[in-house]
Amino acid sequence: MPHKVISKCPVCNSNLTVTRLECKKCGTVIQNEFQLSKFAYLSKDQLDFIEVFLKCRGNIKDVEKELGVSYPTVRSKLYDAITALGYTVDKKE
Repeated sequence: MPHKVISKCPVCNSNLTVTRLECKKCGTVIQNEFQLSKFAYLSKDQLDFIEVFLKCRGNIKDVEKELGVSYPTVRSKLYDAITALGYTVDKKE
């Protein structure tokens, strides 16, 4: 059973780089430095939240119901995910 690619170093928590890809069928190996998606560096909780947010088409009331949390908690989780993707959030909105 394949494992999810880890994106953070278990020792220092820095971002890891993928350097090897291998075809299990023919054995071809490609070595280089490959870039992971920004989403690969999100925590499981952040990814789970984004999945619910997208499923609810960004409707915060629906996200509240789905997760059983308050509006401020949804906003906090949204800001956390946005920040983790490398964007800044104007919390004055």
